[in-house]
Amino acid sequence: MLQHKTYTDETFDKGRKDMDSTVVTAVSSHIPSETNELYLHEQAQRHLHSLLTDLGERGLYDAAAQCNRCGYCETSCPTYMLTGREPISARGRNQLVRLLVEGRAKDPSIAAESLSTCLLCGACSSACYAKVPTPDIVLEGRRALDGYGDNFFARAAVKTLLDAPRLFAFWLKLGYLVKKTGLPRLAAKLGIYDFLGMPGLAEAEGAVGHVPLRFAAEILRKDPALHPQGRTSVNWAYFAACGPNYLFTDVALATVRLLRRYSGEGIFIENQCCGLLAHNYGRLEDAREFARRNILRYEELKAVFGDFPVIADCSSCAAFMKSYEQLFTADADWRPRAAAFAAAVKDILEFVPADKLPHAAQAELEKAGKVTYHDSCRACHGQGIRQEPRTALRRLAGKRYTELPESDWCCGGAGAFAFTQPELSSRVLDRKLRNIASVQADTVVVGATSCLIQINHGLKAAFPSARAVHYSSLLDELTAPEAGGGHS
Repeated sequence: MLQHKTYTDETFDKGRKDMDSTVVTAVSSHIPSETNELYLHEQAQRHLHSLLTDLGERGLYDAAAQCNRCGYCETSCPTYMLTGREPISARGRNQLVRLLVEGRAKDPSIAAESLSTCLLCGACSSACYAKVPTPDIVLEGRRALDGYGDNFFARAAVKTLLDAPRLFAFWLKLGYLVKKTGLPRLAAKLGIYDFLGMPGLAEAEGAVGHVPLRFAAEILRKDPALHPQGRTSVNWAYFAACGPNYLFTDVALATVRLLRRYSGEGIFIENQCCGLLAHNYGRLEDAREFARRNILRYEELKAVFGDFPVIADCSSCAAFMKSYEQLFTADADWRPRAAAFAAAVKDILEFVPADKLPHAAQAELEKAGKVTYHDSCRACHGQGIRQEPRTALRRLAGKRYTELPESDWCCGGAGAFAFTQPELSSRVLDRKLRNIASVQADTVVVGATSCLIQINHGLKAAFPSARAVHYSSLLDELTAPEAGGGHS
């Protein structure tokens, strides 16, 4: 865990007043868009060249300056709503980064608490009239913190995923075998993780139940129907995101079955990790390398088959791949190639044609019970996907489908947030669980793997009769021919 100073609420209020009183001076001084005292020039490679915002391409200063401190974001920011603390609101985070960029706050560590407690959910950007890209601004601030992204385990995981994915899979399977022995649970009960200063590992181990010993990529690679050789056209290419690949193989296989059932034949793209892990944890050049390799693979296949959609079944990964262009704004060669790849990416939530879905068989509906839908943050805020999955679920489940209050309230999973900020994550999750209980849902449909882990972990303790299930898995259950589903 980072040891850092923090801005107290009183200090922040004083800083905000100082900013308000000097804004006229700042404007009259014509602060240029390249103003940046957040990091030294030699550290620039750790940061994005510019941000692609709804108002156009912006440098970090201009992006943060788009925030006029109106406060509309605060009622949508989970951390502010739960604490009432300005420094951990979206507006507060933007202003702290702006103070650092302008040099009126000198040490990035004073913003460490503010930056590290952001869920990166994007709810603030959805509520903002100027669509200020707060998650990207927060990540830029994090990358300026000493040691961010230099953790040994983060470095090892990213580098092994990038350069030796088979070795990564081997070590992961070894860890899964150890988990099956029950030793990690014993270590948690004995307090060994706390002794080592890594309490989050106990949370992580406890949150994940079943683990696979065969990964999705291994299974799909052996399916001759998914090979590109000998094909003249394809309707889709499946991208195995890390969550469905390494943890929820049933989700990956369900997605492929759905694609075959409703979109014809396609291929497995044989991808690498999308790079989101590296991007969010301070390793931008590694993230770019992941992106380049995936883009090259897409271009190889496009040269043979022409245009086709690339389908991902984790909304976090799909949203990140749709933003690949932002990784290459300073690279004239790779930028258009990244933009072309991003344009081909589709989330499974938006791709399955609802009008082709049947009404589900009664027996399967009985098993599902009352169905509701949780908007994964990177689906609704990151990609604007809201109506498509609802249309499909209403068609399948009919009157058994019910809307979830505050459906776009974050569940608190947010990648590793549940393990790095367990107390705050638990409070965010509690509000989600109360909303699920209020509609007495039996099945909560989600589109991102971190949501699947987090909500199921919460339901197991609070409402064990309910379950969270991935969108692909439920659609596959309700439309499988043996379940009475199929083409309408």
